[in-house]
Amino acid sequence: MLVLGFAASVTASIAAQTNNPDDRPRYSVKKTVAVTPKVSETAPAAIETKTTATTTNLPSALALQVKFHDQMLAALESHVGASYHFNTTGPNTFDCSGLVWRAFQDIGINFQRGPARSYWATFEAPAKGEEFKFGNMVFFSGLRHVGIVVDEKGFYHSARHGGVMYSPFNDYWLSRIDGFRRVPLIGLQTTAPEKRLVKPTAIVPIADDLNPR
Repeated sequence: MLVLGFAASVTASIAAQTNNPDDRPRYSVKKTVAVTPKVSETAPAAIETKTTATTTNLPSALALQVKFHDQMLAALESHVGASYHFNTTGPNTFDCSGLVWRAFQDIGINFQRGPARSYWATFEAPAKGEEFKFGNMVFFSGLRHVGIVVDEKGFYHSARHGGVMYSPFNDYWLSRIDGFRRVPLIGLQTTAPEKRLVKPTAIVPIADDLNPR
């Protein structure tokens, strides 16, 4: 007798939806069963890396990623606790797109200051499977809110209620994701970032953050 066996695998992944005013794919996340440590809702501790002794021995692309991680995390954490205020870029208050712009400026990566929607139009989407890579921009609620990804567990942003903070990717945020963008690392500083005030070019106020809490 010939016995046939069938194996079925079930995967949970990000699915595209089309019920949005911009006629673009929207993202939602189905429940995923995985054996992983419990996600903490507190900001991740800075990873101690001996960059001064080791990055010179790493391949150039990897060394650049290590440098970007260390400098961007330091820049973001330096702004945690600042208040939210519409159409500001620091140093004491930020709106969501202002924080994103300022964090990249802090580490020497320059681009046009604008609302979240303009960043979406300016930069390319990350490669498939790298959406939750550190440093990506993550967009929410019809491109009205933007933050910077830490990993698949959470992100930094400036929220209307609470200001600059780390938030976990819980059901609230995951259900509102529009997509992601990756910023080229051209101009990344070769030394640790210093606090500096850079005046953004004038922008037309756009109502970022109408929905996010």
